[in-house]
Amino acid sequence: MKKNTIDIITLGCSKNLVDSEKLMRQLEASGYKVTHDSDNPKGEIAVINTCGFIGDAKEESINMILEFCQAKEEGRLKKLYVMGCLSERYLKELQVEIPQVDKFYGKFNWNDLLSDLGKSYHSEFAIERHLTTPAHYAYLKISEGCDRQCAYCAIPIITGKHVSRPMEEILDEVRMLVSEGVKEFQVIAQELTYYGVDLYKKQMLPELIERMAQIPGVEWIRLHYAYPARFPKELFRVMREHDNVCKYMDIALQHISDNMLQRMRRHVSKAETYELIEQFRKEVPGIHLRTTLMVGFPGETEQDFEELKDFVRKVRFDRMGAFAYSEEEGTYSADKYEDNIPDEVKQQRLDELMAIQQEISAELSHAKIGKTFKIIIDRKEGEYYVGRTEFDSPEVDPEVLVKDEGQALKIGEFYTAKINDADDFDLYATIL
Repeated sequence: MKKNTIDIITLGCSKNLVDSEKLMRQLEASGYKVTHDSDNPKGEIAVINTCGFIGDAKEESINMILEFCQAKEEGRLKKLYVMGCLSERYLKELQVEIPQVDKFYGKFNWNDLLSDLGKSYHSEFAIERHLTTPAHYAYLKISEGCDRQCAYCAIPIITGKHVSRPMEEILDEVRMLVSEGVKEFQVIAQELTYYGVDLYKKQMLPELIERMAQIPGVEWIRLHYAYPARFPKELFRVMREHDNVCKYMDIALQHISDNMLQRMRRHVSKAETYELIEQFRKEVPGIHLRTTLMVGFPGETEQDFEELKDFVRKVRFDRMGAFAYSEEEGTYSADKYEDNIPDEVKQQRLDELMAIQQEISAELSHAKIGKTFKIIIDRKEGEYYVGRTEFDSPEVDPEVLVKDEGQALKIGEFYTAKINDADDFDLYATIL
């Protein structure tokens, strides 16, 4: 056990990661040595930042807490603190169920941990953080919470109403990160398109992205988690006119049949969804669309599922993820609908949908053979340098593998690469 060392373990999404990075910076300012996500924790204090999104994520968080409780019981750990979404949502229950944890904090009051450690919050470092990503890219959280009331989603229960960060503060953070060597920004929020509505009384995402794009040193901006209803169309122009705004959009559509969209309370129709996708492709030529779809929502008929499969075949998403409905207590669908689709049917639908997409992804990847792309190198792994194109977000999208033939590529640098080969997941390239 190392004295004065704190291990931070982050579970869940990149939005949680940003909170962990901010906490790490504060702890370092208070004189602690901080490590992140170490498989081999050595500190006398551990902080677990939990996820509470769906069943699997909650289970992973609980298992991680119990693992560290055991370390504490065996004398390998002095103090254990838990923060994040799961403890925001189940604070009272967790305090009773897992008394070995020294203290639980929610999603927004983790600063209190500092005073509980006898330290004070350094407001002069409010926008600073200790990056846990490779030095050349960072996640940029522009808001917290969500005002959309989708039937299945527990996020508003956990995070509360949508709260945008002031634009100037975000731009200051971008400038500061650029000065530290960050070139690529993954812009994230629970719901991007709502940005600014609370502060400025209108959707301000296009203006924010345009102003970001004008900051010298910002090479790539990529947008994550947009919502299809009332999409801010001005964003098309911004993407088209600024080369450093990646032609990439992560927009969770969930379903396509009007029956499902209505039951899910998505406030968008099948026709509007098709129209939006068409507009994206017309206004931003070459755009790569990533989406997430859901199967097995209460009341999903065979007909609904057929429509969904048809949608995936027609639209040919560049990137697609899918998951089976999991009932979340406190949500509209948990109160109003019976979770009436058997697990094996959900799983079968999920497998079927992903098989269609895998074929499409493979075809789209193979279509890139012979083409050249600007890529950024993330790391070296075995005999390959591993990079990405502007159409690939870290952790979730395909990668570009460049065989090390003694060309000494630099991590975090851009290169022009020609694609020679592709498999279902990755592209293989040589540097020109």
